[in-house]
Amino acid sequence: MTATGAHAAPAPAVPVAGGRRAVLSVSELSARLRGVIEEAFAEVWVEGEISNGRAWNSGHFYFTLKDAGAQMKGVMFRSTLRYLKFKPEDGLHVVARGRISLYEPKGEYQLVCEHMEPVGFGPLQLAFEQLKKKLAAEGLFDEARKRQLPTLPRRIGIVTSIDGAALRDIVRVLRRRYPNAHLVIAPTRVQGEGAAADIARAIRLVARVDDVDVVIVGRGGGSMEDLWAFNEEAVARAIAACPLPVISAVGHETDFTISDFVADVRAATPSAAAALAVPVFDDLKTELALLRKRGGRALSETARRARHELERARGRLGDPRRLLDERRQRLDDQVERGRRVFARRLAAAHAELRAAETRLYRAHPHRRISEQRGTLAAMRHRLETAMRPALVRRRHAIEGACGKLEALSPVRVLERGFSLTQRADGHVVTSAADLQPGERIHVRLHDGSVDGTVDSVSVAALDRKGDK
Repeated sequence: MTATGAHAAPAPAVPVAGGRRAVLSVSELSARLRGVIEEAFAEVWVEGEISNGRAWNSGHFYFTLKDAGAQMKGVMFRSTLRYLKFKPEDGLHVVARGRISLYEPKGEYQLVCEHMEPVGFGPLQLAFEQLKKKLAAEGLFDEARKRQLPTLPRRIGIVTSIDGAALRDIVRVLRRRYPNAHLVIAPTRVQGEGAAADIARAIRLVARVDDVDVVIVGRGGGSMEDLWAFNEEAVARAIAACPLPVISAVGHETDFTISDFVADVRAATPSAAAALAVPVFDDLKTELALLRKRGGRALSETARRARHELERARGRLGDPRRLLDERRQRLDDQVERGRRVFARRLAAAHAELRAAETRLYRAHPHRRISEQRGTLAAMRHRLETAMRPALVRRRHAIEGACGKLEALSPVRVLERGFSLTQRADGHVVTSAADLQPGERIHVRLHDGSVDGTVDSVSVAALDRKGDK
């Protein structure tokens, strides 16, 4: 690692006040050292290899710059990094310009980089190679994704500068070769800051126009810096995403840009792109006339052969009218046979229909219901006739039983002057011995009941004959 710059100033002496030591805090000493370093190395050029490079979410790039004998920290802030044409990465040998500063929280000195360029490559060439390698790895240059150009485009989209010579060359060639072509021009800047974004936007716009079949993207010649917009990633991805075939026509034949690799077809110049996009109209007319002539001859030959084959067939077949009469007679015979067969089949169908109607009538639900109703009425009459004597006998038997029950009913016994005595628990008293003095009793008569209490009990002695 080599550095060029002003010679470092001698370290300041430690001040002594009144014979006493002046003690500095770490922050105070770091601030003084930072001032000395930044004043002594306000601008230096340092050459070395990048290692441990990483881009933070803030957009700043932190790295280490090293050579065979030493290394130092470095930082490139986002505001400066965005102006680099290439991407700094590990292993890249660069020359960096900046100032040396002290990062006080860590006590480390570092290079605050303000400019960087690769050693052995120009920055634009390095950026070109980096983007080419990246897009190739993604498959954007694969031949398999290249599309064929349309033979007769209806509309041709042109993305270029409205004031450039490239547009005039394209229009001149198109008008000479194919006057019927309709042009859709999407004007855009083709160089300078922000030109890449304008080109990408113009490609997207022209792709949305109805009936556009092919798009020409390009500009005239210039230096690598002038052509750089066509090496930007935004333009490359817009071409890759375009739903239409794209012809890249940037610079001269020796100029190659990233857009040439991504496009479906590369043209050496804008004029060559116009020639690739359309055929020559006069050549088309000549070819069409030749095809018409060939087609006429082929049609005549085909007709001659067909006529010859017809004559040969007529010779083999004889008089067509005789064949036609024979075919007519055969047709009449077939019609007559068909008519007779149809009549027989129709008669058989009628007979089968009448038989089905007869079977259907016999099996008709109304008829069967009527028959069943008659049968049911006869059975009901026979059942009633058979049941009537049995019902009379049963009625007489029931009436006799009812008379007996009525004669034996306890209620009739009570009506003859008897009573029914029950204890309090409902048991019927059948003997005076069943009661005790003071016990509650219930006496039922034929027209009511009486409740009472037993005062005394007298049991009468019965003789053997049952007398009292």
